[in-house]
Amino acid sequence: MNRTLWLSASILAASGVIALSQEGGQAPSPASPRRPATVTPQSFPAEQIRAGQARFATQCGSCHGNDAFGGDTGPDLTRSALVAEDVRGDKIGPVVRAGRVEKGMPAFNLNTNDLDAVVAFIQDQKAMAQTLGGGRRSVDVADLQTGNREAGQRYFNGAGNCAKCHSPTGDLAGIATRFQGLQLLQRMLYPQSVGRPSPAPGKVAVTLPSGEVINGTLVSRDEFSIVINDQAGARRTWKTNEAKFSVEDPMAGHFEQLGKYTDADMHNVFAYLQSLR
Repeated sequence: MNRTLWLSASILAASGVIALSQEGGQAPSPASPRRPATVTPQSFPAEQIRAGQARFATQCGSCHGNDAFGGDTGPDLTRSALVAEDVRGDKIGPVVRAGRVEKGMPAFNLNTNDLDAVVAFIQDQKAMAQTLGGGRRSVDVADLQTGNREAGQRYFNGAGNCAKCHSPTGDLAGIATRFQGLQLLQRMLYPQSVGRPSPAPGKVAVTLPSGEVINGTLVSRDEFSIVINDQAGARRTWKTNEAKFSVEDPMAGHFEQLGKYTDADMHNVFAYLQSLR
């Protein structure tokens, strides 16, 4: 398993992921089981499915993804046991109209035609998903609950050097109430990607082979290149072997940490952050 990018970049976009258990062994991730088979296969008119797609994107897409394959806060509906057992809305309909407030889902007052169209779209997506094989591409909260809080706290205060810049009673106090699940993990790995205000961009000095020094602010960098906005506001890019550069970046520690985390470290620190309420 890749040491550093188990939930980085696409954040669990691949199927069949193996997660680390709290005891340190390997256990099947919730992403790996196959979708439940549809109990009663159904077909719907193409026009109804298209209408349902538009209504679903408007009413449901922000949580479940526009394709019903799951979003940041809502589960993948093509993997739902309720959807698998549904027959033309007999189970989906009551949930849509009543909501599941305890799980953050509001009630929706859809007319019969709109509700039938949404059901048609969900069932059509489920039928398509069953032909794809593999696991899902979205993230459930359960995917992230494989770390050990105590081990994460030790890493935070020790090998990870996190305590040099952060404090559980200071800047991180209550962070788990502001960010949950995938959003909290993104905040941990890529602080600039989630939440406001964003930290100030790093200051960069690029020294060219000619000796000329170009100052600017950091746009992005990786092991291959660096991109800055120079003092005139122009965006400029160099390969890392074309020039020397120094960076004063408040996010440098996070950038460097991505190359040091083991999978266990990453999940353990995440478990610790979840306890900071």
